[in-house]
Amino acid sequence: MSRQRPGAAASHVSPRFEAATTSGWRRRMFEVIFHHHHGLPRAFDVILIVAIIASVLVVILDSEPGLHERYHQLFYALEWAFTLIFTVEYAIRLAVVKHPSRYARSFFGVIDLLSILPTWLSLLFAGAQFLLVVRILRILRVFRVLKLARYVDEAGLLMLSLQRARRKILVFVFAVMTLVVIFGALMYLIEGPENGFTSIPTAMYWAIVTMATVGFGDIAPSTPLGQFVTSILILIGYGIIAVPTGIYTAELTNTLRERGVSRSCPGCSRRWHEPEASFCSRCGIALPAD
Repeated sequence: MSRQRPGAAASHVSPRFEAATTSGWRRRMFEVIFHHHHGLPRAFDVILIVAIIASVLVVILDSEPGLHERYHQLFYALEWAFTLIFTVEYAIRLAVVKHPSRYARSFFGVIDLLSILPTWLSLLFAGAQFLLVVRILRILRVFRVLKLARYVDEAGLLMLSLQRARRKILVFVFAVMTLVVIFGALMYLIEGPENGFTSIPTAMYWAIVTMATVGFGDIAPSTPLGQFVTSILILIGYGIIAVPTGIYTAELTNTLRERGVSRSCPGCSRRWHEPEASFCSRCGIALPAD
């Protein structure tokens, strides 16, 4: 029996969400909104993406002082029009799914909420509407519309590897913060407020900038001893900057190996391949059957 690759059927909705009813308008709306096959569902997704792009452009253009002065009323009306449309769409999504709270806590559910919340908050807090650029994240739906769900599956593979490496990365971050505190306190004692190191937190900021090899130059050591300590910290920064990359790469390799199938290539003897692979990714020779 053939095994279907995860994410290959982009026209099907995610199994996490189910229709609230098996018939009626809620079922029909569920198919239009959550399915992605040809016809009305595909048209809905395309219109939604166009509306998302247009609403983000409105926010961006409205931030330009000259355009804001000339077209403020138009931008304001368009922004509220898009917000009302997206609010209705979000409410319909919650109404047609079987478990609304599950959708609200999902990735797209959170993004949908964040795309409408700033405009409503702007009624209470001036300037909050400019946070609406987060709407561009909703454009991620284009992966489903264009039947590129397999790339979403690969993104899940990257996230799984990052999750597996989280403890090692946290230990690394803790070690880096320890160095930041030590060198920050040391430079505060060596340089002092007269050279710009007005406090230990300020010196810690300098240590982070120096260790990350950013080098803004807003705070710099003036004494020979401070410059010597700075040189040591720069060398340490170069030494540890590749550590999280190595940790993540190792976990990604292990994840790919677990996901692959142990089938030795008759040409180059490579063992691990994708489950659906028919040819070796290294030499191109046909692989033996499972």
